[in-house]
This record gives sequence, C-alpha cells and structure tokens, in this order.
Amino acid sequence: MSLRPLFRTARVCAQLSVPRSARRTLATKPTFPIIPTCPSPTCSCAPTPELPEGLDIDHKTNLNGLIPNYTQHVLICTGKDDWPSRIEDDNSGDNLAADLRELVGRGGVFSDPFHNISVLNSSFPSSPPPPQFSEVQTTSAYLLPSFKYVPFLPRVSFDSVEALVKGHLLPEKLHPAHDGLSPIHKDRLLRKPAYQNLLPGVRDVNDVLVLICGHRGRDQRCGIYGPLLRDEFGVRLPEMGVQILSGPVPVEDASRPAIEGGAGEAGKTARIGLISHIGGHKFAGNVIIYLPPHIKTAEGERHPLAGHGIWYGRVEPKHVEGIVKETVLKGNVIAELFRGGIKQDGEILRI
Repeated sequence: MSLRPLFRTARVCAQLSVPRSARRTLATKPTFPIIPTCPSPTCSCAPTPELPEGLDIDHKTNLNGLIPNYTQHVLICTGKDDWPSRIEDDNSGDNLAADLRELVGRGGVFSDPFHNISVLNSSFPSSPPPPQFSEVQTTSAYLLPSFKYVPFLPRVSFDSVEALVKGHLLPEKLHPAHDGLSPIHKDRLLRKPAYQNLLPGVRDVNDVLVLICGHRGRDQRCGIYGPLLRDEFGVRLPEMGVQILSGPVPVEDASRPAIEGGAGEAGKTARIGLISHIGGHKFAGNVIIYLPPHIKTAEGERHPLAGHGIWYGRVEPKHVEGIVKETVLKGNVIAELFRGGIKQDGEILRI
C-alpha cells in the first residue's frame, strides 16, 4: 500500500490544527545582541551595482521574519555558479536535488509540514571520492544548522539518498499533529541513526559558511549581486583575520570522522559560496551566515551566535565589512538587514 495518501492526510490535518496566522510564527524573541544599523564602511568597497529596468530592490518592506520555516538546509555541492530556474531540472533531471525533493519535497514520501527540509544547490565543489568510490560518481552536501558535512553520496544508487534522509534529516521526535498515525507509520517518519553508518566520512563543520544567493537562472538581481558580494567577502574576511578556504574539502580517511577545516580554531576559517533560490529576490543581496557551534568571538569569548544561521537581505558591498566585524567576529545581529535566523535545534528566530 502506498504511503503517499497517508502522508497527505497527515499534512492536511497538521495544517488544519495550526491557525494560518501561526504557521510561520514558530519563532521566539532572540536572546542575542542586536545593533540597529550596519556600521559605515572604513574601506574602499565596490559600488552598489546598477540593476536592469523593472528589477528594483524593495527597500520599504520590513525584513524581520521574512524567511521560510525550515528545520534543515541540505546544501548540495555542485561546483557550479548557476543553475536552471528549477534546480531539479539540472542535468536533465539527473541530480541530487531532484532525488532529495522526491523524498522530502512537497508531496514527497517523507514530507512533513512541521519538519520542513530545504534543498539548495551551492557553488562549493564536491570532495573527490575515496578509493572505494573511485569508479563511482559521488556528490557532497552540507547539512545546516546541523553543521555536518557529508563528503560522499554515490550517484549510482538511491540507497545513499535514502540513508541521508533516514539517518540525518528526518526528525527525532514527531509533532503532536501526527498522533493519529499508526505506530508503524510514525516509525517510518522518524530518524534512524543506524542509517548514518551507510554514509562514510561524515564530519562536523568547523568553518564559517557565507552563503550568497547568486541564482541568475531564477532572477537577475541575485545573479548580479551574488558574485559581487562573494568577491567583497573574499577581501574583507582575510583583512579581519579569517582565512578563506577554497577548493574541495579534503577527506583523507573516509572511515574516520574529523573536524572540517583541519585542526584550526572554529570560526578562524570560512568558505564563501553562491547558492540557489532562497526566496525574496526583491531583497537582494540575500546572504545567510552559518556560524559553527564552537566559534568564539574575536576576543576569545563565547560567541552569542554560535550554532546559528543568520539571514540578511538588502546587503550591498558597503555592508560587508560591517557584517564581518559585527556578526562574524562579535556576534551582533544587524537589525536593518535581518530577515530571520535559525538555531541548531531548528528554532526560527526573529527580532
């Protein structure tokens, strides 16, 4: 018997059990420090780009809370800077995003309205496969804000995709709206840690990840802002003592978990990548900064945003220095740019 009708019923019941006005307010007031505006730049930054006629930036809408409700980002390492408007159409549909959305996307086998999993493409390259996969095409992915890096997902079998979903992405506890499901159906929607053993080399992420929407195939505004902001972060981060890592993540021993970024201190290294559509083209540039759980401030103290993902909108090159200084190094959220945030447990944050 197909499980799809049962999951559709569960989704409908779940949606009906929560008032429409509350569905996107699964958020709490933040406990982190906030500054109202981004500091004026002290550097000679790139100018704000000109946009094609009719593609203006919305400077009037209140950004606070304008992020999708999600519990996990799966960030696929494609090595490309742009993709078709629908990323699942890339390579004639033969891609990891399409496989994942078949399982966890809208209408997918494991789709859960109270555990939304967002699948994105990124420009990060995949790690080269180990000897046991040398004859097999593999793809790498980041899981955020779990801060896990999955270096090898073989593309010859759907088993590895199911192992990723069942071992790392499904919830450990179901929402009460699923109470009406039978025990066996509940069990199928829950995470199974044993599946994690099927994916070799999974490791913790120790780098700051700066993700910039650069999806030109979806909207020119992000296509114009994305590369420009990537270059600006690439200049400003090293100026303030954060080393930029580029190229594939090296994984020498796939059988042994390790800390990505090497033996360095968390937050002292960063990777900058372009990502596919996250919503809100009219708020370009759109930037998400994921700060690893063990990051410290520039003064060596506990970082207020450790383990958080911070979404910014309407970011211009003139803001980059201030974002690095205030958010990455000090742990301050810049209110005028803030779209929302997410904690490591999936809790959505707003001001």
